[in-house]
Amino acid sequence: MARPLSSLRVAIVHDWLIGGGAERVVLELHHMFPEAPIYTSYTTDIWRARMDDKVITGFLQHWPFPKIRKYVPFLRAWWFSHLDLSNYDLVISSSGAEAKGIKTDPNTLHINYCHSPTHYYWVRYNEYLKNPGFGKLDWLARFGLKMLVGPMRTWDLKAAGRPDVMIANSTQTQAMIKKYYKRDAVVVHPPVDVARFKRPKTEVLRHGFVIAGRQTPYKRIDLAIEACNDLKVPLVVIGNGPEHRRLEKLAGRSVTFLSNVSDEEMAGHFQSAEAFLFPGLDDFGISPLESMAAGTPVIAYKAGGALDYVIPGKTGEFFDKQTTKSLISVLESFRSSHYNVANLEAKAAEFTPGIFIHNMQEIIKKSLQ
Repeated sequence: MARPLSSLRVAIVHDWLIGGGAERVVLELHHMFPEAPIYTSYTTDIWRARMDDKVITGFLQHWPFPKIRKYVPFLRAWWFSHLDLSNYDLVISSSGAEAKGIKTDPNTLHINYCHSPTHYYWVRYNEYLKNPGFGKLDWLARFGLKMLVGPMRTWDLKAAGRPDVMIANSTQTQAMIKKYYKRDAVVVHPPVDVARFKRPKTEVLRHGFVIAGRQTPYKRIDLAIEACNDLKVPLVVIGNGPEHRRLEKLAGRSVTFLSNVSDEEMAGHFQSAEAFLFPGLDDFGISPLESMAAGTPVIAYKAGGALDYVIPGKTGEFFDKQTTKSLISVLESFRSSHYNVANLEAKAAEFTPGIFIHNMQEIIKKSLQ
């Protein structure tokens, strides 16, 4: 008979805690197991507080060169693979990089929640080589990637074989795990804070389009800007990142940039837009579902995580090619009034934190039998 989850000695392991969709997974794992320590290579004070001071960091936390911690995956790999986790019954690693490489005892169940096979070795290696996304330090990132990719791919493959169970955050990631790691994985979608974006009962006038997220090359925010430039329709671009200056130069008069937006303001922009634009190929994508929770449809590139929640004619539309022309063809015929807000909210409700926790609990219970 399986042991109750509350009796298990549990540890949570994550690559780093600095902000993003992956950190939200860790936050819900923390809610599931509030007494479990959270091992990570480094963290911010904000995320340490959110995790109720349960975070245990490595030597990179106090490294004298914090700006280049991203460029030393071999040091993270070494630290994670040398953690002593022998006292735990269950270890959950949340990883799109090195945290899955932890070693556990035969009597310890290791479940890996995989956000993606490591981007800079596999899925996006050529993209990172062309546009590392680190500004003036791009040359250093390229040099390090070329030097390390061979031995680190070997390590990463070995690390991917260590978990007893692998969970993918989307069908896209599930396919990539099979392709690169030759392993099967079950899909559990990440949690989305849909309650924060719930549309007010009073009618809001819709105007223009919105896009949000870290401004990196693979997000293809440039396609959204170029399309809205050509059509001379309003576009609000929310966020910041290494592409910010280039995108600003690309933008026409109808494009507005907002870098510092509060949670309340973000919800307001999502609720009042004609549609949320999602032109990149993403492993999953939290923001499109937040827009659905706000009653706003999504126009997405037909690939990646968007395939798990964009339903043409019901929750949004796809454009087939990652080109400005393809996106424009959809924008020209798009009408937000054709979409039922209740359908959008219902789809978003399938991704609540409560559903994520339930699905994780079921997999853990089954794996312990």
